[in-house]
Amino acid sequence: MDWSLIFSNALYTAISVNAIAYALIAQGLNVHFGYTGLLNFGQAAFAAAGAYAVAIPISRYGWSFWATIPVLLTAAIVLALLLGIPTLRLRADYLAIVTIAASEIVRISLNSVRFTWLTGGNDGLQKFTADLRSVNPIGPHRFSLFAQRFNEYDLFIIICGWILVALASAYVYYLMRSPWGRVIKSIREDEDAARSLGKNIFTYKMQSLIIGGIIGAFGGMVIAVGNQVAQPNNYSTALTFFAYTILILGGVARVKGPIIGAMIFWFLIAFVDNVLAELTAHYTMPGWIILDDNNFGQVKYILVGIGLCLLVVFRPQGIFGDKREQVFDVR
Repeated sequence: MDWSLIFSNALYTAISVNAIAYALIAQGLNVHFGYTGLLNFGQAAFAAAGAYAVAIPISRYGWSFWATIPVLLTAAIVLALLLGIPTLRLRADYLAIVTIAASEIVRISLNSVRFTWLTGGNDGLQKFTADLRSVNPIGPHRFSLFAQRFNEYDLFIIICGWILVALASAYVYYLMRSPWGRVIKSIREDEDAARSLGKNIFTYKMQSLIIGGIIGAFGGMVIAVGNQVAQPNNYSTALTFFAYTILILGGVARVKGPIIGAMIFWFLIAFVDNVLAELTAHYTMPGWIILDDNNFGQVKYILVGIGLCLLVVFRPQGIFGDKREQVFDVR
């Protein structure tokens, strides 16, 4: 097996667009679930809102990329209000039910033939990255990370993406150490106690839902501009489940948890995928092994899932987490 190429590909994947986007999406979930105790299973909807808030105005109406940022913020805020107003006064499981349903409604609507004129349907939208290419100071060139090669646009998006991750994470770090953040954590630990002190629980939860949703929307935008296409299937419920996996892997209620978790998660996915591909390509598997060249893509998730199960059993707080941060009031 070509171990140099395998490790190069895995290392590149650990810092690539997917890792950046999922670090942002998981950081938004960290605000919702980790710090506030909100069971949001629809973060994919916020990511889709961010992607299409950028792609539609540019592809369909010729806007500049920079003019779409207020649209992204507005879309995330409106979606948070639509989800939060009818649910945040109720038990936490109502938010979980509504958000996972809303995520699928958004994806199916974007995929609908009825709205193809606007969203592009299953094919999605393209040709909305010209402004980013025009401001790219990196000249046409091929770059490499060991044996893995990539172009100047990929490098530019990676640099800008990690800067965005750093800014979002710094914002969350200082926000959670402010008086507002202390109230948010008190709501997570004992909502009734926070209410007895005169805090408007509904308002704080809504603010948290909006902030985490905006961060998740920027993650969805990164997926779109990095892949240079906005497609509905990139924002399925699997995105939310991956984001929760990343959050738990890195550590709940830790700002660095989603960042390290995203890098480790995508490194493992790429590493296992490449190893299994090499094994099935160069070796004949025994009949009693379920692995073959037709299903190694599924087997990689089985193996990574087993590893995550072991992590939950032996270190449920994650790599950087604290068990004390996992006490949630979900009544």
